[in-house]
Amino acid sequence: MKRVDATDKAKNLIQQLKEKHGDLMFYQAGGCCEGTQPQCFRKGEFYLRYKDVCIGTIEDIEFWVDKDLFEYWKHAHFELDVIDAIGAGGFSLEVPLGKTFKVNYRIFTQDEINLLDEVKLNT
Repeated sequence: MKRVDATDKAKNLIQQLKEKHGDLMFYQAGGCCEGTQPQCFRKGEFYLRYKDVCIGTIEDIEFWVDKDLFEYWKHAHFELDVIDAIGAGGFSLEVPLGKTFKVNYRIFTQDEINLLDEVKLNT
């Protein structure tokens, strides 16, 4: 069972960004301001911290989260979405398009928890 997925609207924006920027990555921190929303970067242009967690992929793009955020949200499904707005951060690749990625969360059922895909740690 996947821990992360995306709306069609988010997938369409991802395809636009891939065409323009090439290989991408997502990162979501647990801090304040822009750290609370997912950020999209060219792959390798954001340096992961020790034990950050890849919770899965969206359109073949790894979605990484801060290790502490993962501990807090490990029982939740992340659904990547996009809205027409400029979020608190200005570093994510969608910002110049007047868009902001956001995550909708829902708690997994016990049956889903038993079927979850493994995560990957940055070591």
